[in-house]
Amino acid sequence: MADSPKILKGITWGHTRGLVPLQACAQRFREMYPDVHIEWRQRTLQEFADYPIEELTKSYDLLVIDHPWVGCAAKTHCVLPLEEHLPEEFIKNQQENQVGGSHDSYNFGGHQWALAIDAAAPVPSFRTDLLHKNDAEIPKTWEQVLDLARKGKVAAPAIPIDLLMNFYMFCQAHGEMPFQSEELIVREKSAFLVMERMKEFYSLLDGKMFQANPIKVAEMMTSGNDFWYCPFAYGYANYTHRGYAKYQLHYGDLVSFNGKKLRSTLGGTGLSVSEFSEHKKEALKFAQMVASERYQSTEFVLHGGQPGHRKAWLDETNNSISNNCFQDSLKSLDNSYLRPRYNGYLHFQDHAGDPLQQFLKGEKKMKDAFIEMNSIYEESLKMKNEK
Repeated sequence: MADSPKILKGITWGHTRGLVPLQACAQRFREMYPDVHIEWRQRTLQEFADYPIEELTKSYDLLVIDHPWVGCAAKTHCVLPLEEHLPEEFIKNQQENQVGGSHDSYNFGGHQWALAIDAAAPVPSFRTDLLHKNDAEIPKTWEQVLDLARKGKVAAPAIPIDLLMNFYMFCQAHGEMPFQSEELIVREKSAFLVMERMKEFYSLLDGKMFQANPIKVAEMMTSGNDFWYCPFAYGYANYTHRGYAKYQLHYGDLVSFNGKKLRSTLGGTGLSVSEFSEHKKEALKFAQMVASERYQSTEFVLHGGQPGHRKAWLDETNNSISNNCFQDSLKSLDNSYLRPRYNGYLHFQDHAGDPLQQFLKGEKKMKDAFIEMNSIYEESLKMKNEK
C-alpha cells in the first residue's frame, strides 16, 4: 500500500483573487509531487477580528498575510524567516522585481517574513463605456472628481479601514506624513484640514458607500450603470476580465491634488510559512513556486490572481486580457505609502477608522473623532513597547 500523502493546510482571504490562483497552484503542485496535498481555506472577516494570525500559525502550514502584521511576526517568530530557507538568488529576484515596496514591506527586524504574491493600492477605476457615452472625460484632477461626484456618478468604498487608508493619503497631500510622532498621528491643524476635505467628498456620495468595501464598489460598478468612476479603491483586476462580471472596469493612475499626484496606501498580500508546520520543506517549495517569476507571470494571473512580481505587471499578455490595468496603474503602486508595521499597529488600523467614519456621517464632532483616533494610537504604541 502506498504511503499516505502529506496534507498541508493553507488559509487565505475570501475572494477569487485571494483563493483561486492558490488552489490552481496547489493542483499543479500535486501533479508534480503526488505525495503532497495542499488544502486551501478562506478566512472570514470575523476570523480576522477574532482569531489572530499568530494563533492560526499553529493550525496552518501556509498563511496569506497583510504586511502590517510582520511586526508581530518578528516578535513571536511564529513564521519562518524566509531568507534563511530559500535560495539567495530567488530572494534577490523578488526584491529587484517588486511592485512598489511590496517585497520590502514583508521585511522587518532584519528578516523576510513573507513573499509578496499579490500587490495592490487604491487606484481609480472607471467604466470607459459610460464615460464615452455621456461625453465625460476620465478625471485627471481632484476638482474634476468632485464635479463628477456632484452628478451622482462617483462611487468609493467608505467602510472604516478604507477611510483610514485615505486619511493617510490626504495627510500627505496636505504636506504631512502620518506617524512621525508618538504624540499625535499628525498635527491637529493638518488633521482638521484633511477631515474637512474628506467630508466634502464623502458627503457627495450615496450613503450606502459607508457599508461598501472595494469589492462591493467593484460589484456595483460592474453589475449596473449607476456609477461611472471611483477615484480610489484597492484594485481588483478580475473586474477587467471579459466574462467575470456583466460589465468591465478599467483602472488608471491617481488624480492630481493641488498640482501633485495623490499618493495612496500600499496593500496586497504575502505568503508565509508556519514555524509549527510539520512539512516545512514542502511548504517552502510551494511558496517559492507561487511567488516565482514564471508562475506569477502566467498561471497566477490566468486564474484570477493579482501578482506581486513586477515582470507579471509588465507582461503584454496579462495586460491584453485586463484592459491594460497593470501597466496603467503601476505608477500609483510604485509611489504608494508604506503603513507602519510595529507590533501593535494593527490595533490602530482595526479601530481608528470608526471615529473617522462617525465624523464623516455626521455622528461625531471633528475634534472628538480626532481625539479618539489619537487615543487608539496611544494604545497601539503601548502594545509596541510591551516586553
